[in-house]
Amino acid sequence: MPDRLPWEEACAFLRTELKTVTAATSVPTLEAAWGAFLRFGQQRFATPPLPDADGLLFQYGTHAFSGPPMFIVNFARQFAVIDDEGEHDHFVQVHCEFRYEPDVALDDLGSLTTWFFHDTGQDIGLWAESVERHLEPLLDRRPSAVEQYQERV
Repeated sequence: MPDRLPWEEACAFLRTELKTVTAATSVPTLEAAWGAFLRFGQQRFATPPLPDADGLLFQYGTHAFSGPPMFIVNFARQFAVIDDEGEHDHFVQVHCEFRYEPDVALDDLGSLTTWFFHDTGQDIGLWAESVERHLEPLLDRRPSAVEQYQERV
């Protein structure tokens, strides 16, 4: 896979994509960030030859991970990392996360988790269309916070 970027460059790649859709003094809109995330999701990275080595994740729901409950919309990309013997070691996830103050309308959306994996025969366009239907009720809302980060899981 010499034409693919190393997965270690994925966080910087997403950050660059997000900067292209963000005004200098504001945060990206959910719609603009989704477009940037899809461009990021279509860029292939060097990953092990495993069916779950490169996945896209869309999820939302109300959670209290680090404080009061917030409605969280999260776009993530997950890469499998192997050890020196070629065995699975861990995953790395690159996230773009939107946080909203909870309210009844958001609570009514419930929660959702949906994955797409490269190299499994899935169609990324069909997956993206299914995600976009879930984004529609959120497009007019202003998030309380937006964060882009990477973590080992």
